[in-house]
Amino acid sequence: MAKHGKKYLEVLAKVNKEQSYDPLTAVTLAKETAYTKFDSTIEVHLRMGLDPRQADQQVRDVCVLPHGLGKTVRVLVFAQGEGATKAQEAGADFVADTDEMINKIAGGWTDFDVAIATPDMMGKVGRLGRVLGPRSLMPNPKAGTVCAAEDLPRVINEAKAGRIEFRLDKTANIHVPIGKASFDAQKLFENFSAFMEALKKAKPAGAKGTYIKKISVAATMGPGIKVDPLQALNIASEK
Repeated sequence: MAKHGKKYLEVLAKVNKEQSYDPLTAVTLAKETAYTKFDSTIEVHLRMGLDPRQADQQVRDVCVLPHGLGKTVRVLVFAQGEGATKAQEAGADFVADTDEMINKIAGGWTDFDVAIATPDMMGKVGRLGRVLGPRSLMPNPKAGTVCAAEDLPRVINEAKAGRIEFRLDKTANIHVPIGKASFDAQKLFENFSAFMEALKKAKPAGAKGTYIKKISVAATMGPGIKVDPLQALNIASEK
């Protein structure tokens, strides 16, 4: 059994491990149990009642958090010609419009947080799968990161404002950040609510039985705090 330090044990004492909290109380506790010297990220972890082996039970979508993520998001855009110009004008941090830049990425450079591409560039982007795929940086139409040149300003702005992608992993779990411990509790709650609304809308046609089995929130390195799934879905219904 892993041993925890004194600070962890101190904050753990604030949490009733047997209780499932309402969402606002849970994110407030997550703030209070953040003990790192840096500004911890508040994350949501969900255990889904889905079978990731079934094509009709997949979940993959995006959500724009109303209060962002509290960090600078570096955006790279694969585009050429007019698309490259629009990307630069919209504030993209990097534009991969040359073989030189694409070769740089193929060599392992991934100093960016989000990658967006126009459809005409996907032939070249596809060859970067071994680099981008494991880092969840591969542009994908389902995630809205493959778009027409005229849509680049909107997609870039959303990415920088706090656009998150969520997807079901191979173990039937979903993990997403909803902000920083420095956010006030109400902003974290509103970000959580926006994510839950998006997750509810993304419910796949093949879902059977209980859609969400367990939810917890936690600060980086902090203890998990159980959230009542029914109350979490109810706040999504109220939006």
